[in-house]
This record gives sequence, C-alpha cells and structure tokens, in this order.
Amino acid sequence: MKGRVKLSITLPASPDVIYKAWLSSKEHTAFTGEETKSSSKKGGTYTAGGGYMWGKNLELEPGKKIVQSWRSTDFPKDAENSQIEILLEKSGKGTKLTLIHSSIPKGQTDIYKQGWKDFYFTPMKKYFKNK
Repeated sequence: MKGRVKLSITLPASPDVIYKAWLSSKEHTAFTGEETKSSSKKGGTYTAGGGYMWGKNLELEPGKKIVQSWRSTDFPKDAENSQIEILLEKSGKGTKLTLIHSSIPKGQTDIYKQGWKDFYFTPMKKYFKNK
C-alpha cells in the first residue's frame, strides 16, 4: 500500500511570498540550503535537494496551491511518481502551509515525513522570519 503524509506549518510571510519562493530556483535554494532548479510554469520541471528529488508542476494557483509530481533517488525504479500538494491559507499575519505527499512507495513514508520537517519546515521558518 502506498503511503501518505500530511503536515502543516504556519510561516511568518504572505501566501504570495511563499508561493513565489517555492517556485523560484534562487529562493528555494536559499530556504533549503540545497541547489534547486525550478520553473514557475505549469508543465515546467524542477530538481531540488541537489538532484535528490525532481518532478513537474501539475497545477498552479498563484498564492493558493502548488501540485507537483515528485520522486527521489530512493524510489524503486519501477515505482510510479508520487505527488505533493502545497496549500497556502492566510492565517493571522502569516500563512498556514499544508503539505500533502501522496503515493509514497511502501516503507518510505516515515523517511519523507521526517525529511519534510527537517529539510523544509525548519529552515523555512527561519528563512521567512526575515521576509
């Protein structure tokens, strides 16, 4: 059975700022500390984590939602792509970001759940504090 992760964090920046940063090669690299090449167009591709993960932009709603296909070097060769959905909602002076990662290969769910916290949520909190 494929795994699914759903995590939320409130960040001290507007939905538009976070949306643009996620799709910007320069800012995504800055908030994760790992090289990212990204496109802000539907159908555009990205690589992140220094080439550890990659995929394609499937659905883009500026300031609200990003849906991307996603896979990593840890996926079995015959595994289908997983999918991430980033939902952005105004929350007080900041934004509630909800990340839903679905169709994760069997046995890898816990690794990615911790990875999103360690390599995205923790550094994003620091990065957006100054935005």
